[in-house]
Amino acid sequence: MRVLRRGLTLLVLALLAGLGVVLYYVANPNLPDFQAPKKLHYLGQWSESERQAFYYTPQGTQVKGLRYDWFTALELPFSRDKFARPEYLARFGFLIDPQQKASAQNPGNLPVGLTRHQNTETGEQFLDITCSACHTGELRYNGQAVRIDGGAALHSLASTVPTLRGGSFGQALGMSMAFTYYNPLKFNRFAEQVLGEQYPKGKKQLRSDFKRVLDRLLGTAWNDTHRGLYPTEEGFGRTDAFGRIANSVYGDAISPDNYRVANAPVSYPHLWDIWKFDWVQWNGSAMQPMARNIGEALGVGATLRLFQTNGGPVPEADRYASSVRVRDLHTLEETLKQLAPPAWPESVFGKVDMSLASKGRALFTENCAYCHAVNAVPPEQRLAPGRSPEWHLRIVPTDIVGTDPTAADNIADHRYDISKLGWTQEQLARLDVKLIGSSSDQVDFNNISSAKGLAYITAFVENQAYKQAGISGEERARLDGFGLPIGVQEKRGYKARPLDGIWATPPFLHNGSVPTLFQVLSPVSERAKQFHVGSFEYDPKFVGFRTDAFPGSFLLDTSIVGNGNQGHEFRDGCRKGGVIGRFLPPDERLALIEYLKVLGNPTLESQLSPVQPKPWNPGPSCEG
Repeated sequence: MRVLRRGLTLLVLALLAGLGVVLYYVANPNLPDFQAPKKLHYLGQWSESERQAFYYTPQGTQVKGLRYDWFTALELPFSRDKFARPEYLARFGFLIDPQQKASAQNPGNLPVGLTRHQNTETGEQFLDITCSACHTGELRYNGQAVRIDGGAALHSLASTVPTLRGGSFGQALGMSMAFTYYNPLKFNRFAEQVLGEQYPKGKKQLRSDFKRVLDRLLGTAWNDTHRGLYPTEEGFGRTDAFGRIANSVYGDAISPDNYRVANAPVSYPHLWDIWKFDWVQWNGSAMQPMARNIGEALGVGATLRLFQTNGGPVPEADRYASSVRVRDLHTLEETLKQLAPPAWPESVFGKVDMSLASKGRALFTENCAYCHAVNAVPPEQRLAPGRSPEWHLRIVPTDIVGTDPTAADNIADHRYDISKLGWTQEQLARLDVKLIGSSSDQVDFNNISSAKGLAYITAFVENQAYKQAGISGEERARLDGFGLPIGVQEKRGYKARPLDGIWATPPFLHNGSVPTLFQVLSPVSERAKQFHVGSFEYDPKFVGFRTDAFPGSFLLDTSIVGNGNQGHEFRDGCRKGGVIGRFLPPDERLALIEYLKVLGNPTLESQLSPVQPKPWNPGPSCEG
């Protein structure tokens, strides 16, 4: 018996030790080191005031109700160092200027896109993640850094699921909050900083409020984990944006039965010229700027009141109330109209070979312009008569472009039960929603598609937000964006956008599955099947990030569902199965890349020599 007790004791100790090791690695995530660049270059894409407005104008999102001053007061789990130190948050891929200091717009001296907004009823200041957090990029080379405003972020923001393999921001934040709550010494220091003169009087209430937010954060991690909602790891620079928005709105806000597996991470698209596009989102499913931005805010954490805590309906006057800030969303949209594409910085990345770029322009006309050239819509055909210019973007079906179809298929195939909302067909008919390509205006409330359901929910949220802000009539039409309705279409395809500034947005394809432009122009057999992500180090020749392994890097495996690197392929043979053009020898690939460095830069484009292009050749279809 004594031997048995000793054995059980040893087993318990071993289990506790193992649990301690797991807890240590979850709370101390595997992150890349941060090395400040010698100099940070901005590319004159807009004014400094416009940049700061983009970086720190709130949109009404919340991190489970986390207060701004709580965030800046948090300590790391195993030290007194602040969690929100710029140098630490930079290890998650958030962007900082090594010379930055606290300011009126950024009092916590936080990275790009982490800001605050004030609750109009309570006066509380919440941590707000604005669109610049995901749509600002940076490229580094020889100790220099180049900021790409409106570019693709390379952070690990999205996941809240604890993992031993990498470090997501949500995971690390949850652990810092947990260690603060359960360690009395840490909580006392935290409370004293947050409460100031009210310490220790308000400590008990603070502890209760803090625990409520911690429970929400940990509850989300548990929900995501035990339901297996995000089996394809996102890593750096990707998130399943549409899947997370759908799970937030349909699952969190309506019914747990509506959770769907989201296994299609996508890169963050760049934003210059986006206001000119007739349709946005990777699959071209959205039309109205305000509706697009409200949907994004809801997916990132804006609050939404659909039901009371007891499950009963919210009174009609307050139903669909949210924390989205329509005036601020309009400010962000208007600011982005001033954003110019980035110009290739020759002083950092080297001179463009203009002779090679001239040959590349001819190759672009032959091989790329059919899908990617700017296609301005005549005034009489525009979706928005007040928009000038308006660009028509070609939506290429997945069975033609051949790229990983998971994201487009999920949006087209997932269905949700929203009957609990109690809508009627008459209510929906009064909303400013336009269904493109739909055979019927009748909605099946027990089986609605993702995009259609979000369009209607967004319409209700938008109406309530405008009502709360006292906005109507012409002002509302202007804030909507050119008076456009909330248009929605569902296509199994991805939009082919203009390629000005594309050199600044690696990795490539909609899911970030191809590391360089050179590989995009190569046959699939020559593309990397696995590569490491998380380094900002840039390759100016082949145009992409460095992909070798380093401590804290994320291994992107293209064999995993949603990560496929097939399609958009140039090789000889039949034009089907994702083969869209002829084989390009390496010298032609490099010439095309050289041209893409100057595309959209009038100064450099004017220096190109005339080279007669070959006509675009659709090639053999080999049908039958």
